Amino acid sequence: MANRWPGGLIRKTPVTPTALAAPGVWTLVEAAYWKKQGLWPAPPPVTYTASYLVIAGGGSGGSADTNTGSGGGGAGGYLTSTSTLTPGTTYTVTVGGGATAPASAANGNTGTNSSALSQTATGGGGGSGLGTASVGGSGGGGFGTFASGTTSGAAGTSGQGFAGGGGVNSSVDSNLQVGGGGGGASAVGVNGGVATGGNGGAGSASSITGTSVTRAGGGGGGKRTAGTAGTGGTGGGGNGAANASGSAGTANTGGGGGGCGTGTNILRLGGAGGSGVVIISVPTSQYTGTTTGSPTVTTSGSDTIMQFNSSGSYTA
Repeated sequence: MANRWPGGLIRKTPVTPTALAAPGVWTLVEAAYWKKQGLWPAPPPVTYTASYLVIAGGGSGGSADTNTGSGGGGAGGYLTSTSTLTPGTTYTVTVGGGATAPASAANGNTGTNSSALSQTATGGGGGSGLGTASVGGSGGGGFGTFASGTTSGAAGTSGQGFAGGGGVNSSVDSNLQVGGGGGGASAVGVNGGVATGGNGGAGSASSITGTSVTRAGGGGGGKRTAGTAGTGGTGGGGNGAANASGSAGTANTGGGGGGCGTGTNILRLGGAGGSGVVIISVPTSQYTGTTTGSPTVTTSGSDTIMQFNSSGSYTA
């Protein structure tokens, strides 16, 4: 008697079907039998491609109280590319905060890292106010004090940002006591010059939201006496200050804070770094709408864009 399935259908070779051993057409009865046994091969997960922009918090400018033009803060690290998402998976988003400036004479603080989709952007380095500038996504700028010589800016992280510019010192001319600009996502910070603080390095432009926006500019360097301080780099870098406290980097750009300028026994503060941001763009046909952290959601063409200004998550 022929080997038959229940219902009278003739069996195929009794081999448990797998992805490679289930050729041809299987009847509904056969497929149902193997599914009931838990042996029918599960289909591979359907994945799709998302674009991302991950920017860390910017570093603050240095603070000082004696004869100094401090360095501008470096921009937060800048990462952008594509990633493969798996439906049903929850992806955590961490948005780094911008660094606060020290409340006394000291080097600026480093911004907080941002992360998403297995990518981590490094916080921007603090500008120098009383020593060596800090490395970071982009490096902080050097400072100038009442002593001859120069101080170097700090290095940035490869693939995320650039180094800060150097400060200039002079025991002869107070106009030369100027800080260097913090590094930006696409350019090094400018060295301090004669009577002029160094400008912050430029940020990078992205059209991930459908409109080109520049982010992650470095903070401008400060200048001891009244005059020309460095301007913040395009993309949210805070301006440096002459004989005053520096300006903050712009929120959710990762911009570095500006450096300060001060004479003797007058405390001036560096500008705070701007907070970071994470932006994820997915095909609208795949967008689930399952998020935490209240991202701003927009559409552009065939894509849905989530901009996280604070930490949260997305379930693909």
